[in-house]
Amino acid sequence: MDSGFKRAVCVWHRRAGKDKTLLNLCVKKMMERVGTYYYFFPTYEQGRKILFEGIDKDGFKFLDHIPKETRKRTTSQPMCVELINGSTLWIIGTDKIDSIVGTNPVGTIWSEYSLQDPKAWGYIRPILEENGGWAVFNFTSRGKNHGYDLLNYAKAHTSDWFVEILPATETGVFTPEQLEKERQQYIAEDGDDLRFNQEYMCSFEGSVQGSYYGAQLADAEKNGRIKSVPYDPSLKVDTWWDLGVNDAMAIWFTQSVGREVHCIDYLESEGEGVPYYIAAMQQRGYVYGEHYWPHDGEARELSTGVSRKETAEKLGLNPINIVENIGIADGIQAARLMFSRGFFDSEKCRPGLDALKNYHKEYDEKRKCYKDHPEHDWSSNGSDAFRYLAVGHGQYKDVIVKPKRTREQSNMTKWG
Repeated sequence: MDSGFKRAVCVWHRRAGKDKTLLNLCVKKMMERVGTYYYFFPTYEQGRKILFEGIDKDGFKFLDHIPKETRKRTTSQPMCVELINGSTLWIIGTDKIDSIVGTNPVGTIWSEYSLQDPKAWGYIRPILEENGGWAVFNFTSRGKNHGYDLLNYAKAHTSDWFVEILPATETGVFTPEQLEKERQQYIAEDGDDLRFNQEYMCSFEGSVQGSYYGAQLADAEKNGRIKSVPYDPSLKVDTWWDLGVNDAMAIWFTQSVGREVHCIDYLESEGEGVPYYIAAMQQRGYVYGEHYWPHDGEARELSTGVSRKETAEKLGLNPINIVENIGIADGIQAARLMFSRGFFDSEKCRPGLDALKNYHKEYDEKRKCYKDHPEHDWSSNGSDAFRYLAVGHGQYKDVIVKPKRTREQSNMTKWG
């Protein structure tokens, strides 16, 4: 970074010292240029546990790498360290990325980026381009997801990006005997050494740990079902919605060709109301058929007494069908079966595919095993919308509940 690079990707093995190294880099840069610096983690609580309250194997606190004589203040809520020269370091979870939209960081570190919401980088990148700031991404491989895509982009642009891949055989952190012991332990737990190779050898084979759809996506990739899937103007476009909390929504756009389901587009955002999404749909210029919502779309808001479904219908989104709630477990099974019929546009559906790749079971740290339900994180919205898509197409069983429609509602919705 001192030689002029403004972007870097570091794929280092587990226990290689990623955060210790990059925290020291950040402190050095904070002394050289007064400004705001962000240290991103997948979640806010991970940032607290790993960096703000973290202690290394020798009992040394991570924050003590910032000399006390250089600090002006340290606060816990929010997690911030201000230096005497005016620079500030903020520890942030990308699960709450909307809290920093509109700010002006000059340096950022993205810890375990392969587990983070990739939309966050889209928010920050233009800021760093404008102010000449820098960004460093560190992660352990988690399958061929957005972290893998970023690594490949960096490899193709080495004049601007520093790239370093460090497997455990190259750092001396572990002896060969220790590594073999770990490998055998993973084989005993998983039946293979894929997870060992991800954690210690920087391999991108396999999927995110606990992945629900890793095998199905790998098969779709192998068999050419993730490619350019253009819009066919002669066919109607159906939409499949997830209505998340805090106005976070995800929409898959599909066209049916016989038994094939062509996923031609994807839309996701947060902090926006129903009118925003309808306007974005109009701008696409598609000829729409039907729209499918989860059961909670009919719930009435306490403040207005009006449901989001009613709001959307008044804005011209018709007809809206409600997908029956058959439960998450059965819905996930339906989604797994759906992949054999699905074709995905590799560009327009990239954010949705990233969500599907990262959708995984929640891990129980105390019992050291996966729970029987999904981890609720940034990947949930897109994956939930795809689950409704699968259920709605009758992949598992016929579960669409269609309201009675008037003659006017039977007409296609055409915008653009």
